[in-house]
Amino acid sequence: MTAAEQLHATARDIFTHALDASDVGLAFDRHLHFEGKTLVRHPSPRLPSVSQPLDGYKNIFIISFGKAALSMLNALLARLPKKMHIRGVCSAPEIPKKRSRRIRYFAGGHPLPNEHSFAAARAALDLLKKAKKDTFVFFLISGGGSAMMELPRDRHISLDDTTAFYETLVASGATITEVNTVRRYFSAIKGGRLALAAPQAGKLSLLLADVPLKDLAAVASSPTLPDHSTPAECAEILARFHLLEKFPPIVRAYFEKLHLRDSGNRPHSAEKKADAEAFENAQFDTLLSNHDFVNAARDYAHSLGYNVVIDNSCDDWDYAEAARYLLARFHALRREHPRLCLLSSGEVTVQLSDHPGCGGRNQQFALCAALDLARYEGQPLAVLSAGSDGIDGNSPAAGAIADTTTIARARSYQFDPELTLARFDACTLFTALGDSIVTGPTGNNLRDLRILIAGSTDL
Repeated sequence: MTAAEQLHATARDIFTHALDASDVGLAFDRHLHFEGKTLVRHPSPRLPSVSQPLDGYKNIFIISFGKAALSMLNALLARLPKKMHIRGVCSAPEIPKKRSRRIRYFAGGHPLPNEHSFAAARAALDLLKKAKKDTFVFFLISGGGSAMMELPRDRHISLDDTTAFYETLVASGATITEVNTVRRYFSAIKGGRLALAAPQAGKLSLLLADVPLKDLAAVASSPTLPDHSTPAECAEILARFHLLEKFPPIVRAYFEKLHLRDSGNRPHSAEKKADAEAFENAQFDTLLSNHDFVNAARDYAHSLGYNVVIDNSCDDWDYAEAARYLLARFHALRREHPRLCLLSSGEVTVQLSDHPGCGGRNQQFALCAALDLARYEGQPLAVLSAGSDGIDGNSPAAGAIADTTTIARARSYQFDPELTLARFDACTLFTALGDSIVTGPTGNNLRDLRILIAGSTDL
């Protein structure tokens, strides 16, 4: 095995190990267990356990949605006490062959909602309307849930219009926090509205956070947490990215009326009190986050003898700016530590052209990095960028890996790397080179991981 092949294998191993260490079932075991019909939660090692008796509840409802919906649902069902009256709704990337007769399953769309996304939202809202004081609701929420369970507040807005609205947002270059702020004002379930649909019920949200921990409200656009944003913040985002003129006419008209309606018709004090009481009965725990993912990668890289540095400062940056920053830091650090692994988690942004090719932000980042690495021919350097959900944009890959030979090999296959980058078609290039990272859907979603790795050859 050549030095380049060894680095490829090592980078892939670090990524795979981090995925395995972030198993959803293991996370459930760390954070909760049942003693009879009492749920015992362990929010963190620094906080005391919290007991929640469930024997006083007649009904247990489960609403699970997002890319990890199936793995979260199965983990909870396997741990719930027997002989409990359970009903639920699950919107996941696919409908499983083995299903619980107590759960309604939907194959929600991502990154764009589909008919199942709408149907799942209606089913969830209909079920929650039946929740009284004798009902306890588990909300199992993971990234991707924004699209997989969706319904416009304005019932006249069609699925086609909603899809166009999502396409415009995703391609705008806005951060995920900004995108989700806009979605919360559009949706009938986001911004806490899913929890408000069952105001009297006991509620526990279990999150797989695909956002920074400081912004947990952004997970699936905050369907069960209070919305602290303002119509003015939404309006500012719409204006800064010139979004209104790009939306379908009916969506544009909705947002143009929304600010006047929400600012001119404040909720009455009774409504505010009811909302506050609904959230008083709501609790949440974060089962897994991007920190767990990157820390697992750190520990494994350490075990392989690498000097490991974590730098998450470029979260939500443009992919090209993030690549320039991380590569500059990588080259500076490896002068002191020839055997180096620089890790960076979170997500970068891309502003798509009108007709993008096949790929996503991770492959775009890797190809941008490859153009830099080409200047260091012969040196053992590699860059891997991949998503924990196993999906990168509109491609079948999770991401890609690049090294100092990537550009030369691509040109030998008659690719123009710069043009491929401009066309957002990186998947085609990396697939031809055999350097795509293909995992298939992982049943998880903890954001992306970038691994910049250097061997011990002298500079």
